[in-house]
This record gives sequence, structure tokens and C-alpha cells, in this order.
Amino acid sequence: MKFGIMFFSSDCDVEAPHSLLLDVARYADRHGFTCIWTPERHFNRFGGLFPNPSVLSAALAMITKRLQLRSGSLISPLHNEIRIAEEWSLVDQLSGGRVAISFGSGWNVNDFVFFPERYQTRREIMFEQIDTIRALWRGKSITRKNSFGKDVQLSLYPKPIQADLPIWVTSSGNADTFREAGYRGANVLTHMITQDIYDLKEKIGIYRRARLDKGFDPLKGIVSLMLHTFLGKSVEDVKASVYHPFREYLRSAIDLEQLAAQGGGVISGGFHHKGEPLPSDKLEELLDLTFERYFDNAALMGTVASTAKFLQKLEVIGVDEIACLVDFGVGKEQILASLEHLVALQERFDIDA
Repeated sequence: MKFGIMFFSSDCDVEAPHSLLLDVARYADRHGFTCIWTPERHFNRFGGLFPNPSVLSAALAMITKRLQLRSGSLISPLHNEIRIAEEWSLVDQLSGGRVAISFGSGWNVNDFVFFPERYQTRREIMFEQIDTIRALWRGKSITRKNSFGKDVQLSLYPKPIQADLPIWVTSSGNADTFREAGYRGANVLTHMITQDIYDLKEKIGIYRRARLDKGFDPLKGIVSLMLHTFLGKSVEDVKASVYHPFREYLRSAIDLEQLAAQGGGVISGGFHHKGEPLPSDKLEELLDLTFERYFDNAALMGTVASTAKFLQKLEVIGVDEIACLVDFGVGKEQILASLEHLVALQERFDIDA
């Protein structure tokens, strides 16, 4: 089991909002973590610190030496795929060959102001873009028309250091996405927001079988699982520390999903919702229930000993990596202190130890 760090803050209003990202990246680089994930979000305080993972990865390339720099996720239908290849090839050069991309098709219709016409076919567009970016990355030329309708042969500059771009596909639980990732020989990034451990086991099985069907080694595909993470000396102390900030983090996520639904699109996971706000008492009840569900069954919140038991179950069903989402509202100094416990947890699962 490998461990990476993930960011997805809901607070854009704090002083020096990216200082935690930079400090944690330096710490993770020194302490043997595999990677650092930065997401893509637009126009909302929930994730709004991260409008472009390539820009942040370029900054992280300057202050780290060994971490793989991963988008988690890049919403590729919001972009021109040639531009994606250019930007990440540049970051690959700056980082000495340490970039990777997890592609997501997106769900928030309001983000698609960049390309409104792409929303309905975003998933198909994403997979087409992956094919184009892979071809450019491997040194192939592609043909596009210029302003006068003439065909132009385009190649990628600067050339990346890595011969192949490491690719993940992000799935919120859609079995077809797991299957398609397997067919293409990509890795998978997922979470437990809309699925439990039994659902996840089934999807991983679908993914491994799909890899085998297309001639890929089924065991070499990496399944990375995002989990909200905060560790401490006792379960009781951890629960007291995360209760309020995590509930507010969940509240921000619900607000964003209501805006997306009101805009006419789906909410996360591809579900349809009318976008009507919940009565305040029902909302508070939902937040409490959701908090308890995460704390007990869908997050790394507790001690090294208590979370190790959960990780053992995940390892058995085929999870290869944990993307530890650390920035959900707990104070900076508490997060940095928590990382010491996370290092101890990582050492328990270090196959090289």
C-alpha cells in the first residue's frame, strides 16, 4: 500500500491560502510519500483554490525532488487537449519527469462556460482527448486546420522527459468508467463518497477483468482511493478536532452541488437533483449522519492502530494507494502534526521495509 497527499480545500479566504499546500508538499517529499494530487475546480470557494493543476504542479516542481506531481483531477473537456499536452510536457521537464494526470469528465455544468456545447458528451470527449494527448506525448504528430482551412502538422514542444505519460481516470463510482479505464490500460482514481467497500470491491473486479481482456496485466493497474485523512493520539481527540471543520466542509460541498443542480446539470456522481435547498433542521441532520458515516467507514480519521484495520480491508479488495486528503478545514498546525502519525501509518504498510 502506497500513500500520497491530496488537496481540495473549501476555504479560499484565509491569509496565504496556498501556504499549507507548499509546507505539506515539502514534508511529504522528505518523508517518503509517493505523490501529491492537486484538483481542478472553478468559480466556487469549494475547491476554488485550484483552478489549474498544471500551474500548481509547476510551482511544486520547484520545491520538491521526488514526489510524483499528479492532477487529481484534470477536467479535460474544459480545455483544448493540445494545450493540455503542452502544459504538462513543460512541467515534466521542470520536474525531471515526475508528472501524471488523472482525467475527469466533470459534472458541474457551471464549469462548462468554457465549452458549453461539451457538457452532454463530456465523457466521450475526455476519452478522445486522452488518446490524442498520449499520441502527442509519444512523439507523434497530429493534423489540425489553421485559420484558412489548411492542414497543419503539430508536434509537442518541449518534449517531455517521460516516454509515456502516466494516466489515471477518475471515477465517482460509475462501473463503465472503471471498465473503460481498464480497457485503455490506465490507472483509476476513485473515492467512497457514493460507494461503500462492497461496491468498491465489485468495481475493482470489473477494472481488473477489463485490463485482462485487452491484454494488460490486471495487477499492474493502480487503484488509488481518496480518503479524508486526519490522525492523532486518540480516536476521541481526533473526532473532537475534525467534527466542526469537516461538517462545514460537507456543507460547502452541498452548496456547490445545489448550484450545479440549479444550473440544470447533475450533481457529483452523475445523480440528478432538483437543486432545492433542504430545510435547516434536515440539513443539520444530514450533516451529522454524513459525518458519522465518513468517520466510521469512509475516511482515515483516528489513530494509527484504528485506521490500519480499515486499510487492511482496502488492501484485501485491491486498493493499491491512498490519496490522503488533508485540507478539509482543520488548522494548519494540527494538520502538520497529524502528518507525523500518517508517516507512522505509512511505515506499517511499506512493502520495502
